[in-house]
Order: sequence, then structure tokens, then C-alpha cells
Amino acid sequence: MGKNRIIVDPKVHFGKPYIAGTRISVENVLELLEEGILWDDIINKFYPDLTREDIKACIHYASEIVHSEEIYIGGIA
Repeated sequence: MGKNRIIVDPKVHFGKPYIAGTRISVENVLELLEEGILWDDIINKFYPDLTREDIKACIHYASEIVHSEEIYIGGIA
């Protein structure tokens, strides 16, 4: 889901992930979601070029990052 929608390019947004075909960062979308802004409002009031699928892709991207994160307990690597 959404793997082709999220791009990481060191030449764009200092290498932070963004939505393909836009200059909208995943971080910006997630911050709006964190503020409790509704998906339709994100699209209509902030980023009219976004789709609901783009927002889903941002959430999926963040979920995959957390899923693949390695946790080290007690300072042992």
C-alpha cells in the first residue's frame, strides 16, 4: 500500500519523505493528523492536491518505520 506514493530523495526536503508528485512532506501531513484535523479538512483547507490515498500512505509509511524500529533495552546494542 502506498509504497510508490512516498518518495525519499536527498535533493528534496533534505531527504525527508514526501508524497510523490507534490512537495508535501509526510511529516507535515502527520502533524496535521496529530492536531486532530480531519482528512477532508487537510485536503480541502491545506493541501488540495492530496488524496485520501496519499494520507493513508503517510500513515502506512509511519507505521512501517515504527514496525521496523529496533529497540535496545539496558543500553546493550
